[in-house]
Amino acid sequence: MQEVLTNPSFQNLPHFEQVYYELRLDDSADIRKPGFIVKQTRFQWSEIDAQMMFDEYEFEEYKTLEEARERYRARRTALKQVGFTFSDMDLF
Repeated sequence: MQEVLTNPSFQNLPHFEQVYYELRLDDSADIRKPGFIVKQTRFQWSEIDAQMMFDEYEFEEYKTLEEARERYRARRTALKQVGFTFSDMDLF
């Protein structure tokens, strides 16, 4: 599952001032450590690269899908509370 969240008030700003967050819920790629990963990545414009680039990310590992879904929802709620209310998909 992947979703991009934006702040609607950034809509009228130039692209180099906008910020986006990507939330992901993925299976772990490590066969020795099965489970799920919740990853939050922040993107903003990079003058040097002349494109949107991630500048910070956080990820957490969970053993069960239910734990990962719960954490995904919590991260999504936290982002909404600071203004990132527009999603490219409506999950909940």
